[in-house]
Amino acid sequence: MKRVGIRCDVGPERGIGHVMRCLALAEELGRRGAEVVFVCDAHTVPWGQAQIAARGIRVEPAVWSASEHVELFERLQVDAVVFDTYDVDASVYPAVRAAGLPTLAIVDGDLRGAQADVLVDQNLDSELDDPVLPERSIRLAGLDYVMIRDEILALRPSEPPAPRENAVPKVFAFFGGTDAFGAGPYVVQALAASGVPFEATVVAPRPELAEAIAAVELQANQRVDVIGPTDRLAATVREADLTISASGTSTWELLCLGATAGLVCVVDNQVMGYERAIATGTAAGIGVLSDLKADPSAAAGVLKKLLTDPAERARLAAAGWKLVDGNGRVRVADALLALT
Repeated sequence: MKRVGIRCDVGPERGIGHVMRCLALAEELGRRGAEVVFVCDAHTVPWGQAQIAARGIRVEPAVWSASEHVELFERLQVDAVVFDTYDVDASVYPAVRAAGLPTLAIVDGDLRGAQADVLVDQNLDSELDDPVLPERSIRLAGLDYVMIRDEILALRPSEPPAPRENAVPKVFAFFGGTDAFGAGPYVVQALAASGVPFEATVVAPRPELAEAIAAVELQANQRVDVIGPTDRLAATVREADLTISASGTSTWELLCLGATAGLVCVVDNQVMGYERAIATGTAAGIGVLSDLKADPSAAAGVLKKLLTDPAERARLAAAGWKLVDGNGRVRVADALLALT
């Protein structure tokens, strides 16, 4: 049996996007009989910790120096290492490679010093970029390599969704397992400013966010229900007429599900993915979070169009569904296991 160590970021500030895509790869490796060990501080985000535990995956606390990584992976007797991190020092990568371990690194545009036998950039149109690669590295780029979890694949429709003529559209809004940048209340303000009816379910991982959302003044025939992090994310997305999310890892899950996606760019490293998704017509741009904080009503026009035009919602959903086939994790696992 092969054993793979996965070193990924997670935390109240960082969120759980790295964990989510690594879980998709872990599910695929497990399906092939490999054992996976996560190396991360999962305990800092209980919902993320629960997702790892639910799959029976062992977790080791995060280490930081090059020597600590080499010693840990030697102790764990892994056959290969996956990195999905913005936080480790660049010296870690060559040290692990020098120890003779096959490596794969998941990146988002900027390599951030990552070195590996295989570099994976699963972002839209990343195959058009031409970064300078480390020696003895290959790069897998584009949506063909998006890693999607079992939960999402089980609910992927077999064909593009048809328009739904709901009198009052259903909206689902979530911003990762922590909503680290506090987007929820501002998006609800923007929805309210649209002036049209809707029924929204908004995930608020922290009490202060729930309180801020509850304080938003709604107009006639507008309703907002606040919930905590949910294990029914994919099912709730499928039930919604419009899903609003941060333009990070979850974007590709929404497209795979055939959702009508409205994206909010909550942090600088999401700008490229946000702009490309909007430009290709696969998602609607709700705005940059800093702009929404300054004036939530600036997004009201975009939201009004999405809430009142079923044909436009269906067009966006179909365009996204065609882009993400759900087999990216198979291709990434093939590349990783070919190294061992």
